[in-house]
Amino acid sequence: MRIHFISIGGSVMHQLAIALSRKGYQVTGSDDEIFEPASTNLQNEGIMPQETGWQPGKITGDIDAVILGMHAKEDNPELKKAREAGLKIYSFPEYIFQESRDKKRVAVGGSHGKTSTTAMIMHVLKNAGVDFDYLVGARLEGFDQSVRITDAPLIVCEADEYPASVIEKRPKFHFLLPHIAVITGIAWDHINVFPTFDFYLDQFKIFIQKIEKDGLLIYNETDEVLKKLVADTERQDIRYVPYGLPTYFIEDGITSVMIGKEKTPLKVFGNHNLLNLQAAYSVCKALGIDDSQFATFMAGFTGASKRLEILAETTDYTVFRDFAHAPSKVMASINAVKQQFPQRKLVAILELHTFSSLNEKFMKEYSGAMDNADEGIVFYSKHALELKRMQPLDPKSVVRGFNKSDLEVITEKKQLEERLANMNCGNTNFLFMSSGNYEGMDIISRLQPGLN
Repeated sequence: MRIHFISIGGSVMHQLAIALSRKGYQVTGSDDEIFEPASTNLQNEGIMPQETGWQPGKITGDIDAVILGMHAKEDNPELKKAREAGLKIYSFPEYIFQESRDKKRVAVGGSHGKTSTTAMIMHVLKNAGVDFDYLVGARLEGFDQSVRITDAPLIVCEADEYPASVIEKRPKFHFLLPHIAVITGIAWDHINVFPTFDFYLDQFKIFIQKIEKDGLLIYNETDEVLKKLVADTERQDIRYVPYGLPTYFIEDGITSVMIGKEKTPLKVFGNHNLLNLQAAYSVCKALGIDDSQFATFMAGFTGASKRLEILAETTDYTVFRDFAHAPSKVMASINAVKQQFPQRKLVAILELHTFSSLNEKFMKEYSGAMDNADEGIVFYSKHALELKRMQPLDPKSVVRGFNKSDLEVITEKKQLEERLANMNCGNTNFLFMSSGNYEGMDIISRLQPGLN
């Protein structure tokens, strides 16, 4: 098999390229820019493009498949030549399905919790000695790749609702056709793609219809929107497993959960993670993992990268880094930390970085999201708005949207750095939430005066 990647440098695209190269396929690719860690990863595998930029000459008739990344535009010269040559062109999820037609397919969808739930399933299966392929959107401890494609009989996929490619606008999770599907919850996001909530809901209805006959849908029944959607789209030819919060205990800052008859201490916490655990439990049970195995392996699960990840910790403070950016995710992460450490002050620092979060019309969706933070700071930069070609965002509209009168809004990186440097860090938890990187700010070094 000869496979060519248009936009090989993407965070997940380059991982698929490496996985296929390891499988023995001949892999080539192009991109107009490739950053770390993709460049080193591709270099180590011997499939780094020799030159930057689009190379139509690489598109030849002996290519079996062209995989098109999200970064590529519709006028891409390699895409144009591939179309003219009549080559098979796949988006990322379309190609994942081609490689997994004969496998049992697990797809974890939902507006939040996809990565953590997928990571929990993968952690348990690996420790149980199960042979499986996977696709997940974060770095996980114990896995050197975020994509694995082999001849394994099972594949576990994080199932994203974002469009598949520039020429395939349907959501990625519509192409996976799972035998076991999970929906963790529904909260409107990506308003640049789904301009109304009803349109967003429709994508999940379609996802349910895509489940294979005699398949299984595992869904969060504590989400009233999701519960109604499932009832409205009920199929007679699949099985349903609802889940909710398990019995749990918080003692001395440690959360324990009842798994079967076993009380199991966890290294993760928060109601959202307990719900994710219940979803993972239902999947693993359907795959033949017993309660004792699940409990033993979940006790060692430390979480996915940037999901309440601890950057620094002493007996007096903890600094968390979290990927939360959508309203439901922000609220869940804040509530989790406050519930776990009720006696500590919580300072929450949220960066608005996505199209939705920087849109003034969407701001009201954040109402109440930061209420449980003792101090709330929202940061966004003019640079982020300029990159997305968006209108300036008035800080007053941010305060109104969050409906938190004491919310602090900062729009300059230097001002945020100065604010952090002057903080008193005693008996405090810091929660940094963003899908970006605070304009490249080194979080720990900026907090260091207060930490000392």
